[in-house]
Amino acid sequence: MMRYGLVCLLLAALSWGQGASSPSTPPAQQPGAPSSPAETKEVPPDATVITINGLCANPSADKTADPNCKTTITRAEFEKIMDSVQPNMPPRVRRQFATRYSSALVMAEKAHEMGLDQGPKFDDRMKLMRIQVLTQMFNQAVQEKAGQISDQDIEDYYKSKSADYEEADLTRIFIPHSQQLPASKVKLSAAAEKQRQKDAEEIMRKEADKVHARAVAGEDFAKLQAEAYTLSAVKGKAPSTKMGKVRRNGLPSNQASVMDLKTGEISAVMSDQSGYFIYKVGEKDAEPLDKVKEEIRGTLRTQRLQEQMKAAQESGTPTLDEAYFGPEMAPPHGMPLPPPGPGAPSPRPAAPPSSPGPK
Repeated sequence: MMRYGLVCLLLAALSWGQGASSPSTPPAQQPGAPSSPAETKEVPPDATVITINGLCANPSADKTADPNCKTTITRAEFEKIMDSVQPNMPPRVRRQFATRYSSALVMAEKAHEMGLDQGPKFDDRMKLMRIQVLTQMFNQAVQEKAGQISDQDIEDYYKSKSADYEEADLTRIFIPHSQQLPASKVKLSAAAEKQRQKDAEEIMRKEADKVHARAVAGEDFAKLQAEAYTLSAVKGKAPSTKMGKVRRNGLPSNQASVMDLKTGEISAVMSDQSGYFIYKVGEKDAEPLDKVKEEIRGTLRTQRLQEQMKAAQESGTPTLDEAYFGPEMAPPHGMPLPPPGPGAPSPRPAAPPSSPGPK
């Protein structure tokens, strides 16, 4: 049992460590290591790939009676262990894992000889380890289920969200929220400085209305953009008005209604903390299903994963005694229980603030 417990700890630690690394950046390969799993196929499944001299295969064996006591692990046995941790483990990581696994077996046997696998402390830790392993297995099962997405599922989603895959060729004018004022040559009171800033903002607000009227009248967007930027006294070159093909989700949420306009129409003046925006809608079309198929697959997988995890978590909600635990706080870092399973869904990051100028 002690050997099993320590090996489980090793497996969990290595599994979580590998799960945190980016799949797009595989670790560097060591010289002499196989370049791909295909190169290891020459080794038969029943061939011994790990030999641990001094570690008896039978924990109760008498080492004095068998000086050549050893434990051997075949390729098939080792790959079965690897698959439970990380399928398709890279060659360099595979070798590292084999070394750590062997070391853990030796230490586990030493702990067994010391009687450390007996008593309530060991039993309590094994209970926690069982919960950790089951949590990982549950996460993996949920991910597999969420990933079972048919072509019909994708097509149905595409049809139901057709507006999300519509593109429009947009041009946009950005008018800064306020003039960039030079430092005053005389010292102003707080009230005077506040009024000065308010006047600078009012100038740009009125400019936004004027630019909109001129845009509706058919004046060139690039010319209007340049003039507005000159008035604002903002340093740097005026942003381009050409945004290219944009989808609804490529716009700030408070400006997504632009996609409801028809080709050739100009939006009302829209604003946020950075300034004012005026859009003109060009040619509109829809991205074909084949182009967005994998995107939809990922979206559906994420949605299903979050739904299943939420349902599982809400099926049993804890109530904590505040007299003992204190008021609710953010979870501390390093909390060992429950551990995040490999690939467990993360909360989606908040959308970044809109850019102060066109893309």
